[in-house]
Amino acid sequence: MSLKSFQFKDRLIKGIDVKGQFKISVVKTTDVIQTAKENHKLSLLNTVLLGRAMTSAMLLASELKGEERIKMRFEGNGPVGIISAEANRVGEMRGYVQHPKAVLDYKHPEVEISDGLGIGLLTVSKILYNEAEPRTSTIQLVKGDIISDVAHFLAQSEQVLSAVLLDVSLDDDGNVKQSGGLLIQRMPEAEEDPMAALQETVSELPPIADLLEDEKYIDDIMHLAAKPFEVKELDRQPVDFFCRCSPKKFKNALSMLSYEELKDMEGESQEVVCHYCGSRLTVSESEIHQIVKTAKAKLN
Repeated sequence: MSLKSFQFKDRLIKGIDVKGQFKISVVKTTDVIQTAKENHKLSLLNTVLLGRAMTSAMLLASELKGEERIKMRFEGNGPVGIISAEANRVGEMRGYVQHPKAVLDYKHPEVEISDGLGIGLLTVSKILYNEAEPRTSTIQLVKGDIISDVAHFLAQSEQVLSAVLLDVSLDDDGNVKQSGGLLIQRMPEAEEDPMAALQETVSELPPIADLLEDEKYIDDIMHLAAKPFEVKELDRQPVDFFCRCSPKKFKNALSMLSYEELKDMEGESQEVVCHYCGSRLTVSESEIHQIVKTAKAKLN
């Protein structure tokens, strides 16, 4: 890896206004989203939508601790069906689309990218330390373009004044050219005026992908988005496409099936595919036999 490649690696930076009025996170996810595209063989439509969803999950996860994580599920009546995205505070991201090859017919002038999801729901779950159950909120999709829906979630469920930008650009071959996003949130008990000024600043910014293409890195974007206020860096970290699936987890998932379902599988190996990363694992005939044997023992 060249020095320039290392300097512009996918990362997240967190900052705070020096007067404590707001906090800001900026993330570059170009390589992460390209990996997702390749793993799932995504259509152009799904590359953009999943890219926005995964980027937003990482921005929300930046407010958590350690390996606490965010799970976002966008479910609509459009051809895409379901988009699921997860991220944790240590920078691990993953996601998938129910119908990865879904496309839209752009011959009709009224068709928009939001028609991919259509009408539906956004469910956000926070998996936190020392809490047995996830904290879950569900809202209606307001547009289906991910950006508007995440902004609406922050306003309705989190009830925090926020500004959010998400952007994925593609090259002529359909590969991810640039991907990134930013999130600004008012600090508790801070005045509303700074956020009003920031929302105007953010609305006038060029697309995040264009800034990244012009070699504006996450530091530069953070300071541009925070004008006219001064911010200081709190933290930065790499972000990666990372899935914690494993042979053990695949076998545990099979063991959750009923004895009757498992009995039907006996006598042949089974291929299991991870939704999130596309990894494939073959569970051998003998391993299936052992799982069936264990399930039968539990019935006695």
